[in-house]
Amino acid sequence: MHSFKDLNGFGYLRLRILPLMRTFVLLSLVGCPALAGPCIPPPRPFVPRDPKVATEFMDILRQDFERYFRDVQVYFRCLDEERARAFEEAREVGEEYGRFLDSLHR
Repeated sequence: MHSFKDLNGFGYLRLRILPLMRTFVLLSLVGCPALAGPCIPPPRPFVPRDPKVATEFMDILRQDFERYFRDVQVYFRCLDEERARAFEEAREVGEEYGRFLDSLHR
């Protein structure tokens, strides 16, 4: 089995560094959803074209797909929460606008 360093630079980056960065970003977003900003979709899992590489890194690739499916569920929940927040905000703004218009006609 080859080490990750035997892969080209992108392969090493994709298989080792990007999953760590993705985990860090997700942990920081989960910590404070109100400050998290927009929902960030997870990156699609990388599938090597070379069957030998796919076989050699099968466990890592499987973990990458499992992580994607877990992270996409977090993304969907974020979208649902953001939709609910935006809907509530729009309702409040509509009420404020109604009060504003009423104050002009007095």
